Order: sequence, then C-alpha cells, then structure tokens
Amino acid sequence: MKAENAKKIYIETYGCQMNFSDSEIVASVLAEHGYLPTKEVQAADIILVNTCSIRAHAEERVKKRLRQFRSLKKKNPGLTIGLLGCMADRIKYALGDEESLLDLVAGPDAYRDLPRLLGQVESGQRGVNTLLSLEETYADITPVRLGSNGVSAFISIMRGCENFCSYCVVPYTRGKERSRDAGSILKEAQQLFTQGFREVTLLGQNVNSYRWKEGDTHEVSFDQLLGRIAAIDPKLRIRFATSHPKDLSDELLKTMATYPNICRAIHLPVQSGSNLVLRRMNRKYTRETYMERVESIRKFLPGCAISTDIISGFCDETEENHLETLSLMEWARFDYAFMFKYSERPMTPAAKRLVDNVPEEVKERRLREVIDLQQKLSLVSNRQDQGREFEVLIEGTSKRSNNQFMGRNSQNKVVVFPSIDALPGDYVTVKILSSTSATLLGEAVS
Repeated sequence: MKAENAKKIYIETYGCQMNFSDSEIVASVLAEHGYLPTKEVQAADIILVNTCSIRAHAEERVKKRLRQFRSLKKKNPGLTIGLLGCMADRIKYALGDEESLLDLVAGPDAYRDLPRLLGQVESGQRGVNTLLSLEETYADITPVRLGSNGVSAFISIMRGCENFCSYCVVPYTRGKERSRDAGSILKEAQQLFTQGFREVTLLGQNVNSYRWKEGDTHEVSFDQLLGRIAAIDPKLRIRFATSHPKDLSDELLKTMATYPNICRAIHLPVQSGSNLVLRRMNRKYTRETYMERVESIRKFLPGCAISTDIISGFCDETEENHLETLSLMEWARFDYAFMFKYSERPMTPAAKRLVDNVPEEVKERRLREVIDLQQKLSLVSNRQDQGREFEVLIEGTSKRSNNQFMGRNSQNKVVVFPSIDALPGDYVTVKILSSTSATLLGEAVS
C-alpha cells in the first residue's frame, strides 16, 4: 500500500500502563500492513478504542466516547470504529446501543489478527475475535512508541493473571498467566537504550511471578531478569509494575539493592487493611504479612518509596474494617496511592457470590477519608525531601512553563526545576527547596 493511499488509524487508550503498551503493539502490527497512525481523530479512516474493564467508571468513559464518535460516523459513513482490549469479550455486559456502532471487536490476544479483521470490515462484514490465548506474548513485535517522549518506554514482560481476586475481571478478560521469552525482553531493552531511551518500565499484571524456562533445566525468575536488564548499562533506569504482596521476595529486594539503576520505588497494592475484607477479596495475604513485606522493603532498600492501591466500600466492609485500612495507611506511610470506591464487575466471583451492600454514600465518604489521609501522608513524605539532593532524569518541559524542566527521581516523585543547559534524557542533580503533596520543586546543582 502506497503511503499516499494508506489508511490512517487513530488509537485512543484507556486504563492501565499495560493497555498503553498494547496500543503500541497494535500500531506496530498495523504499520507492517501499511496502515499509518495519526494523532488527529478527524483525519482518521479507522478509530480503535483500547478499553479497560477494571472499574465501572472506565467503561462509562468508553461508552460516552463512542457516543461522541457517532457524529463522526454520520459525516463519514466509511469510517471504521473498533473496540479493543478488556471490554471486547464482555460488550454484552458493558455496552447498550453503542455496540451497534462497532465494526470491529478484538480482544487482548487478537492483535495479530487485526489486518484480517479490517479486511472483513472492508468486505462489509463485522470483524470479531475475542479468543484468549495460552501462549501469546507478542514477544517478536517491536512496538511503535506512540506519543513517546524519547526518554521512557514500556516493556511488556508477561500477560494474563491467575490470582483471581474476587473483585477483579482481569483473569477473565486477559486469560492465563504466561511469561515472555527473557531473551526477547533483554533485546528490546538493549535496543531502547541504543536508541537513546534512558528508562524502561517492565509491565505485567503481577511482574514478580514472572518465570521463563531457559533450556531444559534453568528457569529465569523476575529478580534474575531484573538483574540482567540492569546490567545493560548503569545509565538505564528500570522500573516495574505491578507487584503482588504474596510474591514480593527478599531475593528481589536484594537484587534491587545491588543495582542503583533499579529505581527505589515499589508499587504494592494492599486494597484493604482488614483481614476479613482481604479474605473476601481472595488476596492471599493478611494485614500482618503485608506489613512484614513493607518492613523488608525498609530493611533492604532504605529510602524506597512505596505506593499502593486501596478499594473503599467492598462487600460487607464495616466501619471497623475501614478504620483498619486508615490505620495501616498511617503505619505504612505510603508515598502515594491510587484510591477507588468498589464497583461490582460482571463475571467476577464477588458479583456471583457476594452482595454489594455498602451504601453508595458510605463508600464515597470512606473514599474521601482515605484520599484526605493519603494527601497528608504524601505531603509529609515530600516535605521530608526538602533540602535533599536527588538525581533526576529529565523527561521534558513542565506543563506549566517552558522555562522549567520536569523529571522524576528514583523514588518516582515528580521534580520540577528551572531549565538549564541540558536535554530530555540527561541526568541532573537537583536540590529540593519546597514541595506540594504531588510535586517536588527545586534547582539544579550540577
């Protein structure tokens, strides 16, 4: 297909970092067949919406966006609209009239099939493939870095999940857990560094359960993979997300302590501070074992930032359970958190066996208390950094001013400082002078 005749594809992504990584894989698959990405929705011949099902709010945003696309389709009847990702296999639950707008539906394991599906659409049929795979990891595909800043990139190291938390739809939308070839991950990381990227984030629903069988006898664990990537070059920073508390090993923490370029930041979702709620959530750890993991992080990685996820108002959560969550937050002193009120998801064990019986106004009030406490904890954490110096990787200019740089330190905290003679991708030492609950403010000292 000649470039002047190539169809333009606009990809809009919702949800987690894994979804953004998947969109880059989609762009790569379609580029191989002559389709060109565009950042302008009005210029697109094909609109693909990569979706998230983790919360009801995410699905409502997608439905609202599809309604907006309806007017584009009326103006351009030849416009193709497709839905990708986690909502693909459950549109009968998630969509109403918006489903009639779709020409194409593809699940997370069907992206190699997109050229064929688009061919079906061109012939007047609807293209649908929502089959899950036991093997697909897209290991051989070099992602197109959509909207990249040229400094940071995602690397997907595994797909699927088998934890079966009672509230979570991911095992049913992304399938069984499977790890990607360790060699292909190392190759991608090396290529990114050679291209000038200075930070990679390893992605998976539960990265620390990564296992790859190398040969007949040797198995590569996540901590071993992390060490191999860190050894590529000291100037390549490595982050990862997300870790399940039951799988966060001391071996991983020791590996992190060995390599300064493995960032001192761990995202460790707790969800609740109550053992009764954790049991109903099927989280496979207790409040006490979670606290023991936090203590190990503090022991092996002093100064490591710890972030978390918290769900307020899960089934049968009492006021006492809620207070246990607040007390755990105060004990752990989380640096930041992602906080949500519980929304029941179809297909999950919680939807089938538990009752969503916490009143909406109680959920909202408890969530507000969680958010208020975390803002205080984040402010305390950032104020403790005032007067300290950090190595910051420049990512670009600040959103508020072209005269300021923005970057992050090893602890994944956003740092803003006046511009100096440097470029995105450079490391610079910054002294922190002041802070908000979300940002460190300072000046370059070297």
